[in-house]
Amino acid sequence: MKKVFITVFSLVLLSSCMSDDKLEDYNKDPKNPTEVEADFLFNAATKSLVDQMTNTSVNLNVYRLLAQYWTETTYIDEANYNLTERNIPQSHWSELYRDVLLDLATAKEYVMTDPDLLEAEKTARIAQAEVLSIYTWQQLVDTFGNIPYTEALNAEEFILPAYDDAASIYTDLLARIDVAISDLGNGSGFGIDNLYHGDLVAWQKFAISLKLRLGIRLADVDPSVAQTTVESAYSAGVFSSNADNASFVYLGTSNPNPVWSSLVQSGRSDFIVANTVVDFMNDLNDPRRSTYFDDNLGEGIYEGGPYGDNNGFSSYTHIGDVMHDPVNPTCLMDFAEVSFYLAEAAARGWSVGGTAEEHYNNGITASFEYWGVADVVTYLADPAVDYATASGDWKEKIGNQFWLAMYNRGFEGWTVWRKFDTPTFNLPVNTGNPVPTRYTYPVNEQNLNKVNWEAASTAIGGDAQTTKLFWDVN
Repeated sequence: MKKVFITVFSLVLLSSCMSDDKLEDYNKDPKNPTEVEADFLFNAATKSLVDQMTNTSVNLNVYRLLAQYWTETTYIDEANYNLTERNIPQSHWSELYRDVLLDLATAKEYVMTDPDLLEAEKTARIAQAEVLSIYTWQQLVDTFGNIPYTEALNAEEFILPAYDDAASIYTDLLARIDVAISDLGNGSGFGIDNLYHGDLVAWQKFAISLKLRLGIRLADVDPSVAQTTVESAYSAGVFSSNADNASFVYLGTSNPNPVWSSLVQSGRSDFIVANTVVDFMNDLNDPRRSTYFDDNLGEGIYEGGPYGDNNGFSSYTHIGDVMHDPVNPTCLMDFAEVSFYLAEAAARGWSVGGTAEEHYNNGITASFEYWGVADVVTYLADPAVDYATASGDWKEKIGNQFWLAMYNRGFEGWTVWRKFDTPTFNLPVNTGNPVPTRYTYPVNEQNLNKVNWEAASTAIGGDAQTTKLFWDVN
């Protein structure tokens, strides 16, 4: 956990040769500071979180594959749900615990002890760090289930942390987000803020929208708490346009969107779009295809590679040009996502200021606007899209369009499928393995934290990729 360990033998040997002051100087690395300012830690954690959530490296993030937006060409392990060969769960776990949560926790400690900050400034900055921490904790729970929480990030006291119940973590996150929302009302934020550039009103709206997400996840397992949370969030003021998006803008090839690194800088041809999404969008004549996908097979011709098959790169539709742009921004949360949450809430009869159809239309429109695609009015009028005439119940209508809107946000696309059980995903051609509903715990946890890993595995019903999370009950 970012700590330098020196053996007892070395300490004894050195102490016999020099004074304490000299010993301390000996252990200082002049090229690496022992303490980093809170602003830089906050910025580093923000970028680590954004990079991890948008990455498409098969060593780090395979959510676009799990959501069946993309599939692979030559190396097809991940599209066939072999996630342990490259130890993907370990990479994801380590990145979020070490480079996001630990940095945020340390930033909060530094803020608290900074004598140059006013109390209101401390409160606001800690609240900003809390919002990203809560976002990250939810992401970990929604990936693994039960995880180390109360004993995590404290290696000095808890070398082998116990796992907390996922539902209990959600309860605590709901309490924490309310405090963060309140604390963002005053003061000034971190000096380095690449999400909202110091706009605490925007941060507050992001926090409120995150509260909405936490609440709506519980809709099937704890509808009373879910309804109260969702209605409270809506009343407080969630995202109302794409201008509110929690968006991170990359600078170019010196600090690129990591998708560019995988698609362009690597010089490889590892990914094509999957037949799952292409066939679905072809059936709807969806105009977003010209942005999501490339026209390498000819203008208006789109053919996805069979999911999980050995696909020839030149034979199928490629990923759209926008994904090859090193400055393409990425979102931690956007207005389309919020709109579909409100559509679900309205469909359940909750009070969120509009009908399910209105919020559904807002979600589709937000997606079209985000991607710069015209003809949304024509699309919404299509009987296969129109909320009144589209096939299926409200879960199918909302889930299908929600999934399409999350095309560049693989984790949310995968989560839509887990929550709504729609659309129908393909089984991978090569193995026919079932679609995962979670990551298995990292190998290091199994080997080094065995007792707690075994207890957590038993508590969730088995450490398998097909074990469902606590909120995935339908």
